[in-house]
Amino acid sequence: LGAVKFDHVQFGYSPEQPVLSNFTLDIAGGESIAIVGATGSGKSTVARLLLRFYDTNSGHVFLDGVDVRKLKLRDLRQQIGVVFEDTVLFNDTVAHNIGFAKSTASQQDLERAAKLAGAHDFIGELPNGYETVIGERGFSLSGGQRQRIAIARAIIADPRVLVLDDATSAVDPSKEGEIREAMRTVMSGRTTIVIAHRPGTIALADRVVLLDGGTIAAIGTHEHLAATNTRYREVLASMDQPKKVAN
Repeated sequence: LGAVKFDHVQFGYSPEQPVLSNFTLDIAGGESIAIVGATGSGKSTVARLLLRFYDTNSGHVFLDGVDVRKLKLRDLRQQIGVVFEDTVLFNDTVAHNIGFAKSTASQQDLERAAKLAGAHDFIGELPNGYETVIGERGFSLSGGQRQRIAIARAIIADPRVLVLDDATSAVDPSKEGEIREAMRTVMSGRTTIVIAHRPGTIALADRVVLLDGGTIAAIGTHEHLAATNTRYREVLASMDQPKKVAN
């Protein structure tokens, strides 16, 4: 379960601004795909079309053989866990933020998800641990802490498909390796689409899709593309530029 297919998808946010052109991609159930490309190449648009934040101008998106437009939005989004770069948290406890998608989650479930996401230790240092209220949009936490809470939330939802859109962008490099290992565990056997902005995250995926100008320029393993594709190496080099991060 969790097979995703984009079939000859055309999409633009306006008629004069096409973003994806003849985009066709099959993702097998349990496979992880990293989507890589320069800024504006359409990477995040792929995730937004799967979640039906937008519908295609033409072509189709399928989840387990069913056109996503035939599914109720609630049903579709319950099957897809998402961690976006801009994390949305609620003015509630850490426990309720992590368990938002699964009200029956036990304390043990919450802690397991937090450990996988590299969040358990800092949660333990908060004034009331898992019962700490984190404020509007979670702004009492750092950017990296907010993202780790969001990753834990996606883990506990146990979705068929997991979308990680720049999920380690605000994480301090000293914590990135820890979270990557957690992601490796979470991604194992689960269909995962990684909108990747860091080379270390890309390497976790089974296959890499290089987007260039809204079309697929190459598909292969990270190692193969790095060895054989000049454009891929250029995009990787641009990812190595320093970026301000939070703990």
